[in-house]
Amino acid sequence: MQEILTKAGRVAPTRTTVLLTGETGVGKTTVARLIHDLSSRADKPFVSIHCGAIPESLVESELFGHEKGAFTGATRQKPGRFEAANGGTVFLDEVGTLPPSSQVKLLDVLQSRTFQRVGGTRDLELDIRIVAATNDDLEALCREGGFRKDLFYRINVFTLEIPPLRQRQADLPLLVDALLRRLQPGEPAPVLEVAPEVLEALRRYDWPGNVRELENLLERALILENGPYLTRESFPAEIFDHQGVVPVTLLNADLPLEEVRRHAVEEVELAYLRRVLERHHGRIDHSAAHAGITTRQLHKLMTKHGLHKEDFKDQRDHEQ
Repeated sequence: MQEILTKAGRVAPTRTTVLLTGETGVGKTTVARLIHDLSSRADKPFVSIHCGAIPESLVESELFGHEKGAFTGATRQKPGRFEAANGGTVFLDEVGTLPPSSQVKLLDVLQSRTFQRVGGTRDLELDIRIVAATNDDLEALCREGGFRKDLFYRINVFTLEIPPLRQRQADLPLLVDALLRRLQPGEPAPVLEVAPEVLEALRRYDWPGNVRELENLLERALILENGPYLTRESFPAEIFDHQGVVPVTLLNADLPLEEVRRHAVEEVELAYLRRVLERHHGRIDHSAAHAGITTRQLHKLMTKHGLHKEDFKDQRDHEQ
């Protein structure tokens, strides 16, 4: 995430189109907002558009506006979302769901920086920065004919892939702290801590819904909790008894076989590394020898899964 944030900071001051990829709920909207806030457009509008939430028949009117009389019911001129964002940033969430006709018009906007309202004949100049996001494989969609290749090349200028939460367990304490503050506005916040056993369970959970799922669970827990910190009783039982059960992602028949296999390998790999590091109290040399790999390979795997040797040290080691 530090690398992603560094790259976001570097691209923010430019006009370059950014494509954010990653699973649902990983925080693509947050990164898009960060890019806007770090840019020279920070004092201009940030307009977020969920492309899949707009009926296909209304997409062009919503994005580009319409003139009076452009269609039945168009009783007045209406500016679109792009026009409302002039000078600022347009965030196109789930851009892969745009219908073909809107893909053509978006391509024209990116190429000419001008557009026409639906039913209009006059070109209007547009000064916007596009940040797009998707949880689809746009290259696969292009091969299948569901997404225009020329548009893909236009938006795939600077790509940031946001990793799923299961690969970022080291971020959990920071995310929990930030989310608890967000969910409890005002000072002081009534609850700012979770019980140690809860935090450990959150570390081990697979997070199929990513950061969004974490936020929902914390919001639910805050409603149920009566004490000064969040306890086990305020969370669903499956957060604690998922160990030894086949993870949800392995059973998700909606995913392609290749993706299910990849998830399975990552989940088994993470569980194995945790077990070995716990057994050797975070000792890298002993853990690597146990696993039959080099210490360099172990460091690389630990970085991939967000593991830190300090988290596995015996309490006696800390005291010494």
